[in-house]
Amino acid sequence: MIVLAALFAVLGAASNAVGTAFQRKAASTVARGGGLRLLIALAHRPAWTIGVAGVAGAALFQALALVNGPMALVQPLFVLELPFALLIGASLMRRRLPPPVWWAITGVVAGLALVLGAAAPSGVEDQAPMVRWIPAVAICVGLMTAAVALARPGRPPLFRAAVLATASAVGNALTAALLKSATGTFSDRGLGAFLTSWQTYGFALTGVCAVLLLENALQAGWLAASQPALTIGDATVSLLLGITLFGERIRTGWWVLPEAIGVGCILWGVLLLSRVVPTVHAATDSGGR
Repeated sequence: MIVLAALFAVLGAASNAVGTAFQRKAASTVARGGGLRLLIALAHRPAWTIGVAGVAGAALFQALALVNGPMALVQPLFVLELPFALLIGASLMRRRLPPPVWWAITGVVAGLALVLGAAAPSGVEDQAPMVRWIPAVAICVGLMTAAVALARPGRPPLFRAAVLATASAVGNALTAALLKSATGTFSDRGLGAFLTSWQTYGFALTGVCAVLLLENALQAGWLAASQPALTIGDATVSLLLGITLFGERIRTGWWVLPEAIGVGCILWGVLLLSRVVPTVHAATDSGGR
C-alpha cells in the first residue's frame, strides 16, 4: 500500500506538472489579455486541453495516493511538481536548462529521498472523529484568516508573498486531509456516502481558497518568497494533520538528524529553483511567441 501511495503521488506531481507546462505553452501562443476572451482562445488550443486534463489527472492521482497511504508520505512527494514542470516545460519549448537548475533538482530529489527514507511515514487510518476534526479545522481556518489580515495591502511585497503562500500551504494541507477522508468514505461506503459527507464539500471549498491565496501570493511578490513557504508549509502542516487526525507515525530519535539534513536539501533546491524559474519562464515564453 505504501509503495502504491508513493507511485500515485509521483504520478500526481508529474500530471500536475504536465498541466502547468501545457497551459503555459498554450498561453504563450495567444495575445496578452484576460477575461472570457482569453478563456475562449485557450479552449481552441490542444495544448490547453492537455493541460486541463493534466490538472484533473493530478487530482485523481492525489486521491488514490491518499486513500492508499499516509499524508506524511503523499504530500511531500508533490514537491516534485516544480522540477517536473521545469523539465517538461523546457522540453516543450525546446530550451536547455542551465546547470543551476540541475543542481537544484538534484537537491530536491535527494532531500526528499533522505527525509522519507529516514522518517518512514506509516499509518492506515483514513477517518477521524469530530473531536479531532473540530480543532484541526478551526486552527487551520484561523491561521489562513490571520494570514490574510496580516498580508493586507501596504505591507512589503516579499512579506505579503510569504504570508499568503503560507496560508495557501495550510489550505492545501487541510484540503488533502479532507480529501483523504472523503475518498476513504467513497472507497468503503460508495458514491452515496461520498456525496453526503461534509468532508467532500469541505475539500472543494478549501481547495478553491488555497488556489486563490496562491494566486494572490504570486501576484504580491517574487516566487523566491512564496515558493519556499508553500513547499515547506504544505509538507509540515500535512505531517501535523496526519499525526493528529489519522494517527500517522514517523521515526524520531537519531532519525531526526538525517530528516533535518533532507529538509535542508529540499529548501536549498527550492530556493535555487525559485530564483531561476522566472528566468527560464521568460525565455520559454519569448521563444514560444
